[in-house]
Amino acid sequence: MRPPFSFQHLTFPAVVAGFVAVLVGYTSSAAIIFQAAGAAGASELQIGGWLSMLGLAMGVTSLGLSLYYRAPILTAWSTPGAALLVTSLPGTPIAQAIGIFIFASGLIFLCGVTGLFARLMNYIPQAISAAMLAGILLRFGLDAFGALKLNFPLTASMCLAYLLAKRYLPRYAIVLTLVAGLLIAGFSGEIHFSHQPLRFALPQFIAPEFSLSTLLGIGIPFFVVTMASQNAPGIATLKAAGYQVPISPLMSWTGLASLLLAPFGGFSVCIAAITAAICMGPDVHPDPQRRYWGAACAGFFYLMAGLFGAAIGQLFSALPPALIHTIAGLALLGTIAGSLQRALADEKQREAAVIAFLITASGLSLLGVGAAFWGLVGGVITHLILSLPKKKPVEV
Repeated sequence: MRPPFSFQHLTFPAVVAGFVAVLVGYTSSAAIIFQAAGAAGASELQIGGWLSMLGLAMGVTSLGLSLYYRAPILTAWSTPGAALLVTSLPGTPIAQAIGIFIFASGLIFLCGVTGLFARLMNYIPQAISAAMLAGILLRFGLDAFGALKLNFPLTASMCLAYLLAKRYLPRYAIVLTLVAGLLIAGFSGEIHFSHQPLRFALPQFIAPEFSLSTLLGIGIPFFVVTMASQNAPGIATLKAAGYQVPISPLMSWTGLASLLLAPFGGFSVCIAAITAAICMGPDVHPDPQRRYWGAACAGFFYLMAGLFGAAIGQLFSALPPALIHTIAGLALLGTIAGSLQRALADEKQREAAVIAFLITASGLSLLGVGAAFWGLVGGVITHLILSLPKKKPVEV
């Protein structure tokens, strides 16, 4: 049963969590989107339009789905899918690239309507989902403290601010840590804004062309990678956090959104995993049923980013990398700890969960599909084998 909607559930930590989620989303993979759009032959103005459309699409779907289901449902572009496009699209006309986006989005929409994806996800034990999520987020936790090598004064100061705030003002720990990081970076002259003026780019409609060779050679792999490496971890993240939302409608709505917006450069709208986890932690709100505002606020910031898609890269690139690594890792500490606790709580599923965690954390990539998917596969296979009935000893 969904909790009642209330603006009283909106808190300042939720606003900050939404901002940090968008900050991490853009700074971690916006460069890949630039490369993917460039590989498709898009001009600089068209690339700005693509980022605008993606921002608007993620803003609308994140706001709508989070407020409707009262759960922190954050959407994102498919970063693994974009990485595949970078290597696959060179030499493909931009009209055929749009055809590939429409084809893959149609397949995702079909998975949602038929309920096939939901049935597959229901076979994954919660412990394995939680272990996979912990494996995904491990890199962010390690990067937070690895940033001490990049910029010791900034990172150490942010960590100290986090610990002090966690001791005396735990609900505002991430807020105060971000403020401390911005103040220190600002006073030390480490925030570098570009001298170029901010630009506004309108998305341009591009009529699609369909080629059987590109649909089979690029469209099918793009669909598989998007579902396996983005949507599956995204749904598993929601389940691991205890949010039992209907899977098929989520696939249907995100698939439909990307299907409609593909001609304007909205190549994919998926369920987020890493950035969504930022909006699910106890720092957002002690009550899990009130954390939906974190993802809703992220949706608002995505809308704002969408209005200035051509300029968003230079805004986020002004911040030092150490600040971004540190705030992302610290914001995810609670989620990492909770995921590990759920993964290891059931002794019968513990070994399968550990295998899922290790495979996911290893960064393994096979057949163009990322480690999160193979972590799920390895965990489920281990669980099935270890659950086989033992032979009864033969009585003599």
